[in-house]
Amino acid sequence: MSQKTPRQSWMATLARASRAEIESLLGDPPEHDLLKAPETGTVMVEGRAGGAGRRFNLGEATVTRCVVRLSNGRMGFSYALGRDGRKARLAALLDARLQDEAEGSGLHQGVATLAAQQASARDLASRKAAATKVDFFTLVRGA
Repeated sequence: MSQKTPRQSWMATLARASRAEIESLLGDPPEHDLLKAPETGTVMVEGRAGGAGRRFNLGEATVTRCVVRLSNGRMGFSYALGRDGRKARLAALLDARLQDEAEGSGLHQGVATLAAQQASARDLASRKAAATKVDFFTLVRGA
């Protein structure tokens, strides 16, 4: 399994974040041009039997995407589950700002904190689910 690049990591964090979390990280939106206004479509979601088995089509999910360009020429992209065009636009703006080393240093810290909160929430949900696990077994009567 390959390691994620820093950009892949922050894009994944932004995709899972709520609009309010993204707004608090970004602050006032910078000047920008919309290259692709937020547009909503569907994607096919794949699953794996048992999490590691054969792939199968689970169903479709609604996704909104957006592409922006800041005044300094940096482009930002985003894909977000659902129909929230504002979230997709703000996430694209944040992606563009995070690409700038000088400007993005404080933002990287905020995204890292958000990623840690998301990991903690996933861990808690996983532990709650594991607590309800039931092991089924078969008893053989007589031999």
